[in-house]
Amino acid sequence: MRIVFAGTPEFARQALDALLAAGHDIPLVLTQPDRPAGRGLKLMPSAVKQAALQASVPVLQPHSLRLDGKYPEEAAAARQALLDAEPDVMVVAAYGLILPRWVLDLPRHGCLNIHASLLPRWRGAAPIQRAIDAGDAETGITIMQMDVGLDTGDMLLALPLPIGPLHTAASLHDDLAALGAQAIVEALQKLEGGTLQGAKQDEALATYAAKLEKSEAPLDFSQPAQVLARRVRAFNPFPGATMTLPGLDAPVKIWQALALPQAAACRPGEVESASAEGIDVATAQGVLRITELQKAGGKRQAAATFIQGWQPQ
Repeated sequence: MRIVFAGTPEFARQALDALLAAGHDIPLVLTQPDRPAGRGLKLMPSAVKQAALQASVPVLQPHSLRLDGKYPEEAAAARQALLDAEPDVMVVAAYGLILPRWVLDLPRHGCLNIHASLLPRWRGAAPIQRAIDAGDAETGITIMQMDVGLDTGDMLLALPLPIGPLHTAASLHDDLAALGAQAIVEALQKLEGGTLQGAKQDEALATYAAKLEKSEAPLDFSQPAQVLARRVRAFNPFPGATMTLPGLDAPVKIWQALALPQAAACRPGEVESASAEGIDVATAQGVLRITELQKAGGKRQAAATFIQGWQPQ
């Protein structure tokens, strides 16, 4: 099929690579403008832009697609480029820009979104992290027909994925990126064959995956250990779960932790013990064992290494 692709990060790059490998004609890629990154804040192209240029696919990077917005000239140029591309369909994956109605209506088959949850659960910005944080047993990929709402369009294809006890947001992201690439290729095969059917979402089952905020990072030890262990996995790598340890002025970032079923011997938030196995902290229910952490401005360390240079008061 003739596809315009819109996406930005690594999650989207895998889908673009899969579509190219499947032999689809992609005359145009839309991605976010280059952003400053690294210590030198050098402008860096997105993962999707890098993949598109490597495949010799033209790339457009408008700041907005709103014809009546802050960048009307960029939006008008994008509209003309889309008209010239004559797409059968637009595939969208973590693009980062709102698609106005004129974009949604332009392709012959509309716009298909690769969404990292089993809709209608976890609509919104952070479905991967919120699924882990909530203790969901599974998540998955939904290929959705886009409309003007926030992830409210008809579901076209859904592929489930179990959430394992060791999944972090980073590792689950990688698994879902691979599954999303598989799902969009399968969906387009069905679309070509005329067998892709949509199903309405049940609004009563909808939940919202709010954007992650740094203010959520501090762990609340009045919660059970199992809840806190999930929060650590959900916030790895960003924004990172944090806590303040005795003897340290700045909070430490918790990279890995596990919940112990044993009863806490101290008040919630107090350190019970520190050994090569980990730093055990009392919670409202059970003990949270921290096994990997990082001082502010320091490197990630296993607890066994960390405690060698830590002198709690």
